[in-house]
Amino acid sequence: MSDIAKTVPFGQGSEASMGVAGPMMARLKSDLTAAMKAGDELAKSSLRMAIAAMQNAEVAGESAHALTEDEQIAVLRREVKTRRESAETYQAAGRQDLADKETAEADFLSQYLPQALTDDQLAALVDEKVATLSVDHALTMKDMGQLVRAVNEAAAGRADGARVAALVKAKLS
Repeated sequence: MSDIAKTVPFGQGSEASMGVAGPMMARLKSDLTAAMKAGDELAKSSLRMAIAAMQNAEVAGESAHALTEDEQIAVLRREVKTRRESAETYQAAGRQDLADKETAEADFLSQYLPQALTDDQLAALVDEKVATLSVDHALTMKDMGQLVRAVNEAAAGRADGARVAALVKAKLS
């Protein structure tokens, strides 16, 4: 595990260092500089890809805009997911060297994401939303989409959508 990701705690930094891009982008750029000085190839390539993905997201759509902190985290989460899926594909194709590289990049970028909810915290959140939504009527599988949306919104990106859907489905059946 690289020490580069530990230089600035998540969500910290002075207003001047954050600029318009926000604390996440400022942290990525400062860590890229540190990785370049340290000669850490894994950190350098991972951070460059993450920064490029965020810059692409900023200019995507009808007009360019600065990403919010939540949008930056969503882009980073998408990059981690892409790396993990690529690692599975490489492993299935017998390219263990590339699978290891993708897994290492995913693990490195995961350090920049907010702490994920534990299974117990997520189960408690699902129970809370079930209790809230079941006030009007008994919940059925038809209410799964509404319940998953409510839990995902409350989780604020700290839980994988597939985990949420599986827990909600188990609760409703």
